[in-house]
Amino acid sequence: MAQPESKKIFFENLSGADKAIAVLTSGGDAQGMNAAVRAVVRMGLYVGAKVYFIHEGYQGMVDGGENIIEATWESVSSMLQVGGTVIGSARCQEFRSHEGRLKAAHNLVQRGITNLCVIGGDGSLTGANLFREEWSGLLGELVEQGLIEADAVQKYSALHIVGMVGSIDNDFCGTDMTIGTDSALHRIIEVVDAIMTTAQSHQRTFVLEVMGRHCGYLALVSALACGADWVLIPEMPPEDGWEEKMCQKLSATRSRGTRLNIIIVAEGAIDRHGKPITSSFVKDLVVRCLGFDTRVTILGHVQRGGTPSAFDRILASRMGVEAVLALLETTANTPACVVSLCGNQSVRLPLMECVQMTQEVQKAMDQKRFEEAVKLRGRSFENNLRTYKLLAHRKPESELPTSNFNVAVLNVGAPAAGMNAAVRSAVRVGISEGHKMFAVSDGFEGFYKGQIKEIKWADVGGWTGQGGSLLGTKRTLPAKHVDKIAEQMRKHNINALLVIGGFEAFLSLLELLTARGKYEEFCVPMVMVPATVSNNVPGTDLSIGADTALNAITTTCDRIKQSASGTKRRVFIIETMGGYCGYLATVGGLAAGADAAYIYEEPFDIRDLQANVEHLTEKMKTSIQRGLVLRNENSNENYTTDFIYQLYTEEGKGVFDCRKNVLGHMQQGGAPSPFDRNFGTKISARAMQWLSQRLVETFRRGRVFANSEDSCCLLGMRARALVFQPVVQLKEETDFIHRIPKEQWWLKLRPLMKILAKYKTSYDVSDSGQMEHVIHTRPKESDASVAM
Repeated sequence: MAQPESKKIFFENLSGADKAIAVLTSGGDAQGMNAAVRAVVRMGLYVGAKVYFIHEGYQGMVDGGENIIEATWESVSSMLQVGGTVIGSARCQEFRSHEGRLKAAHNLVQRGITNLCVIGGDGSLTGANLFREEWSGLLGELVEQGLIEADAVQKYSALHIVGMVGSIDNDFCGTDMTIGTDSALHRIIEVVDAIMTTAQSHQRTFVLEVMGRHCGYLALVSALACGADWVLIPEMPPEDGWEEKMCQKLSATRSRGTRLNIIIVAEGAIDRHGKPITSSFVKDLVVRCLGFDTRVTILGHVQRGGTPSAFDRILASRMGVEAVLALLETTANTPACVVSLCGNQSVRLPLMECVQMTQEVQKAMDQKRFEEAVKLRGRSFENNLRTYKLLAHRKPESELPTSNFNVAVLNVGAPAAGMNAAVRSAVRVGISEGHKMFAVSDGFEGFYKGQIKEIKWADVGGWTGQGGSLLGTKRTLPAKHVDKIAEQMRKHNINALLVIGGFEAFLSLLELLTARGKYEEFCVPMVMVPATVSNNVPGTDLSIGADTALNAITTTCDRIKQSASGTKRRVFIIETMGGYCGYLATVGGLAAGADAAYIYEEPFDIRDLQANVEHLTEKMKTSIQRGLVLRNENSNENYTTDFIYQLYTEEGKGVFDCRKNVLGHMQQGGAPSPFDRNFGTKISARAMQWLSQRLVETFRRGRVFANSEDSCCLLGMRARALVFQPVVQLKEETDFIHRIPKEQWWLKLRPLMKILAKYKTSYDVSDSGQMEHVIHTRPKESDASVAM
């Protein structure tokens, strides 16, 4: 909803002309740090501030000299796709001493730097806060020693700190995701997927050790993403006697015909008595008790390496811009803050509140208060653990509730990576709730043809990492065959429907809702889980499959840009999918560092195209070697990809040449990303639990009867929460002609993309992060809202 004009603030009002900002990376490196550095530098320069690199973290700040150098726009070109941190990171003992911090203060004052953007873990951020608290005292000492003038104390009276958490472990309280975590999960899942093929060939058990000395996030989420048989994490050590239970589980899995087992161990895993559980111990245990051919793979620093994922690039870019805005708005009384992500929104949290909460987790673990440690990690971590247990460990038939309800699950529309993870989750949660689950092949086309069969727990084993739709999916809508579908509903006594798909799934539920007036068979609870690469479904900020498509676009753009390295200046015109929805073009453009992205939602004409060409020509005349322009496939019927390619080719003559690529269906294919696997798993589990609840509520006189609007819902992610919304209420929010929502959150990212590409534009900061407190209760489903 548009805000009143009086509440809209554009950052032209937030000048940085008198400010000097320094950015440093400290502690362990993490993929995405470079994207954060790039965003800080470019946003800082954009608002008129001086921006400095501090090389080698706090060590560079203490040593000064050439370690602290002024940054330029060009100095951060081509770093977006680079892993690690190009400005270096080092652990600095000297900064822990008062003398070291005194040297650092002198080096900063000499350059007029009073704003620090620190990218690191809790140790790095705690050090920054101590430095801030000592600042005025340090300046007084420097005056006494004659190293700075007395008026410098007044001029540089306060040091302002903003932190961004860069850590692959995701071990910092207050943020849903830290920079680098998603990329580390990509590395782990790539290895797991590769290992599963060789394990299956030889009927082997693999024990994988992943990073996480004090935090089991990577182990837990990768276990959820690959459907591991067992996971061991420091926050929740297994109960005594776990060895026998694990071996029974592995043996039972093999007896059902599975040819492999995967066990994931966090490097800090312990038992209830604090004794370490190592990967070699687990291997020896399996060999001794079961005699299975077992191998150990320790991933080590592979998890820190490689190019950052699309998620990490976007997260880091958003956080970097938010950090600069926070520094522009800070006053002498503003506490040091951390820029965080909650759900899909940026927030600012007091740095020390987050650090103290993080330390509380470790304290709880040291005192063996493990349940409390899990709760302190946040509802997201708790939800991941609960979901893993629900899906990985099957209860004996005698312990299952008997509901006598039949639930059908089907895929509708185009395939999207992560659909299979969602189906697996729905089936297993449904069985755990005591329902009989039915799988419908080929969407509503298969439904009316009677392609319906019961699906069991073991039938969906290994589905999590599979791309496409194993059930089969079609775009067919139910209206034409509603009588036959009703007949099949009656024949199989279907009491609830779970539909996983895109815009066609949304239309299908609207048609079934209308059909309730004629066919009582459709008076049952129905829920839709959004799954489409286009991310064009109303009622949700994100859809299953969109993250995998973004990674495909980003990886391809990286390769395409690299193909021009060492040659003459070149501009690439890339066409993305999405129908009329510009999500992939815009967010893919932000992740790949595009110079422009043409979309239907933001109309453009020949003057805009000409301005873009001129802007790119100007940049090419300096040091920029490669340009990237993205175009959504239906952005404009006249300004086609060919037209834009020919225009850029003609107007760029003598400065750059042009190439074009249509990415096509490669955006729909491939194995799902860790994000889509987990988002699909968790949102589908939540949908199934809602169906179970509604089935009980609507069961009267021996039958299920649900004909209210709120019994036919779409489960979507809205800002910080997972929300069930009646599909009929979403009609007003939908542009049915162009198959897109009327309002889309990601349009707010477009000015950010333009700023980072050196365009002059207004940036509405009314939606920027506000200072909150860690102890505040978040909305009930806030943590379920983010797949990770």
